[in-house]
Amino acid sequence: MSALKPPARRTARVTTPDGIGIAAEAFGAEPFGTGTRPGIVFIHGFSQSSLCWSRQTTSPLLSDFQMVTYDFRGHGASDKPADPARYKAAELWAGEVDAVIRAFGLERPVLVGWSYAGRIIGDYVATFGTKGISGIVYVDAVTANERRFYGSCNRLMRQMCSPDVTENITATRAFVGRCFANPIPQPLFELMFGVNMLVPHHIRAALFDRVADYDAVNRSLDVPVLVVQGALDEVVAPAMAEHITETVPNARLDLFEGAGHAPFLEAPERFNAALAAFVREVAGKA
Repeated sequence: MSALKPPARRTARVTTPDGIGIAAEAFGAEPFGTGTRPGIVFIHGFSQSSLCWSRQTTSPLLSDFQMVTYDFRGHGASDKPADPARYKAAELWAGEVDAVIRAFGLERPVLVGWSYAGRIIGDYVATFGTKGISGIVYVDAVTANERRFYGSCNRLMRQMCSPDVTENITATRAFVGRCFANPIPQPLFELMFGVNMLVPHHIRAALFDRVADYDAVNRSLDVPVLVVQGALDEVVAPAMAEHITETVPNARLDLFEGAGHAPFLEAPERFNAALAAFVREVAGKA
């Protein structure tokens, strides 16, 4: 049997409305952005990068879709402005998402947001509404600030904001480990740790102190929403996913038993199958 061909890949440097350069990539057969195949925009989490989605962008289960990943501001290969104000306003994050969608010509894609990206999706909807998207997948996502919605990693995340290099590295290494309920291959751990350390401490601090208050946005959603949650998540408690499901009209919860904060990496086949089914369902309603 011949080996599967890797998906076509296209890179782009997208400029946000406030002038920040964003590193983005598109995966899928050409022509891209024609609207003939459903689109998916993957948004990574706090101190991560688009590389975390590699088990999705290379999956045969998702090869029928046009997929876009990007490093959001301050992360990965994107620009890293030092001014904390560049990470605060909802319209900045919303404009960034919109710029990425427009750069690749996607027509009403599904937004898939991991962890911190729950805030970013909330910012996008609060600014632009839902006319430009066809669905949302929240993955162990953050949309509210109540302490009961969080796990036991807040102290580590605050230490990741420290200018003390030793404290920062130690906390980051521990945090990456706590993202998983089971041991992961060493190369994957090293990749996740490496991209975490690309984010300067002061940028982490600017993101960490931003309040999450998206209940009103979630109540207003009029597109299909799938809530994916690792049952053993130590970063964002399953109570957050339950809250989102109860708040969003007609949302569905998919609980991944035995998985931690990154079910798309710990159980990629199951996650990719669930995502493919959701996107096809959403596309059929469009």
